[in-house]
Amino acid sequence: MARLSEGAILALSKGDPVADAVLQLLNIRKIDNGNGAIRFRVMMSDGLYSISSFMLSTQLNFMAEENVLAPNCICILKKHVTNILKDKRRVVVILEIEVIKPAQMVAGRIGDPTPLTEGTKVPQSAPNPENRQPLQQQQNRNEGLKGFGRDFGKKTPSAMPSTPGGSSKVVPIASLNPYQSKWTIRARVTNKTSIRTWSNSRGDGKLFSMEILDESGEIRVTGFNQEVDKFFGLVEVGKVYYISKGSLKIANKQYTSVKNDYEMSLNGESTIIPCDDAVDVPVIQCDFVSIGDLENREKDAIIDVIGVCKSVDEVTRLTTKSNKEVSKRTINLIDMSGKLVTVTLWGEEAEKFDGSGQPILAIKAAKLSDFGGRSISASFSSTLMINPDIPEAYQLRGWYDKEGHALDGQSLTEVRGSSGGLLNWKTLSDVKTEHLGHGDKADYYTCIATIVYLRKENCLYQACPSQDCNKKVVDQHNGMFRCEKCDKEFPNFKYRLILSANVADYADNQWVTCFQESAEAILGQNAAYLGQLKDSNETAFDEIFQQANFNTFVFHSRVKLETYNDESRIKATVMAVMPVDHKEYSLRLITNIRKLAAQ
Repeated sequence: MARLSEGAILALSKGDPVADAVLQLLNIRKIDNGNGAIRFRVMMSDGLYSISSFMLSTQLNFMAEENVLAPNCICILKKHVTNILKDKRRVVVILEIEVIKPAQMVAGRIGDPTPLTEGTKVPQSAPNPENRQPLQQQQNRNEGLKGFGRDFGKKTPSAMPSTPGGSSKVVPIASLNPYQSKWTIRARVTNKTSIRTWSNSRGDGKLFSMEILDESGEIRVTGFNQEVDKFFGLVEVGKVYYISKGSLKIANKQYTSVKNDYEMSLNGESTIIPCDDAVDVPVIQCDFVSIGDLENREKDAIIDVIGVCKSVDEVTRLTTKSNKEVSKRTINLIDMSGKLVTVTLWGEEAEKFDGSGQPILAIKAAKLSDFGGRSISASFSSTLMINPDIPEAYQLRGWYDKEGHALDGQSLTEVRGSSGGLLNWKTLSDVKTEHLGHGDKADYYTCIATIVYLRKENCLYQACPSQDCNKKVVDQHNGMFRCEKCDKEFPNFKYRLILSANVADYADNQWVTCFQESAEAILGQNAAYLGQLKDSNETAFDEIFQQANFNTFVFHSRVKLETYNDESRIKATVMAVMPVDHKEYSLRLITNIRKLAAQ
């Protein structure tokens, strides 16, 4: 039977330091504050005394919800902090706890502990807590269930550091709550937004927010107006600061993915002071989800993901509904599950991202979408880390360099950009035998095929010259061209391509439709030049089509069964055309041959 640390409960009730106390959990109760925050109150015993003033930190709620912590289990109290409430009562907040003997392996309550209350008389000879480790735990330490998230770059801290000026004690982020007034935290800034402004009937304003982290957890901090002027320039991502006298309130989960039931607002009394001694403050906390597991996650879930950047698209620019131009870049991540997912980067991150050398990319707080299967978006609140100094990154790099580079990977994202790796490979025969496109949704696939025939008749049409309109115009025969969609007449038009092509591989052939960009890639000329050539030099126009025949490309295509005039037929549309990367293609063929040989 595990020996409990007799005297530990008495010491904890007085606020005395206790390290690695072995205690028995007698009872655990869920407390709903009515404000959305769920906490768990715990009664613990050391065999002599029991006390019910333990509180589980919100980061450890899962241990109660999954019954890891259950009545009668034996635990080691690894980390805790004692808070004094306004009525002078002490509450011990559990920051890290390890179960060394599950409840089902314990016969029942150990000893006959006396409940320790305000009026309990304690004998003068009460023993001191013994910091002994039970024999069973020493033999197999790894079987204990750690109740703490993974922290990278963390070293074991010694005593809590004193604050500048010594005005208040440094407390962990996990112990913060709205009922405390005097506290100071020491934390690292892991993410910081740009300054955002607003204007409404109540006036103008501005704000910025940041995410900070210590070894116990993380929290979101927001500053408004005067606090923006005071603190925005001072705070730098990656640096550690002493922060005190912020206001705590229940977190609005609609606007934050930080794992904390509370969020902090800076006010006129708040202070932020740089901290030079920051070795023991973790760099980041992540709970990575395997790419292969993304299909099992809910749409719009906020997740942490890490993978090898297999391919990168060029930056494109979009105009939003509010007429603002934003930059966008899509990349493809692969991990050891062999699955790929498309990740969209926005704004400055899209502009400065360098995917050369196929780096490891870790993203904290990315948003999972079901657009085109499964895809990921890195929003302004996400944190991107390229080649981070963490164990997962080294493991991924070793796997990719050894064998992962030869994998095509099965993409979870159906819709692809205009460039990128080779995904969802099918032969043209597979497309037919697997009845792709016959379901409720369109199917997407990638193949290598050769142009057999190009139908040049009616491949060009005169379109509306407006930037966002590609509708066909009607010649008014008076020098003007009318667009029915825009309800306007224009003195000019632009040429656009709709090219019908027959492509073939070793197994079959298929008719496909190629629109502007993919048609221009096949013909090697833009639509404007082809339109001019068609009107002025028919022979040169025909020659371009002849030269395009029997060229081989990678086709990313969409197939869907469509019905027209009571006749159903499969329509294949080319989404993108890429030149063949023969090195990668050869590696894929070698991998496939090895798989077949092993069968």
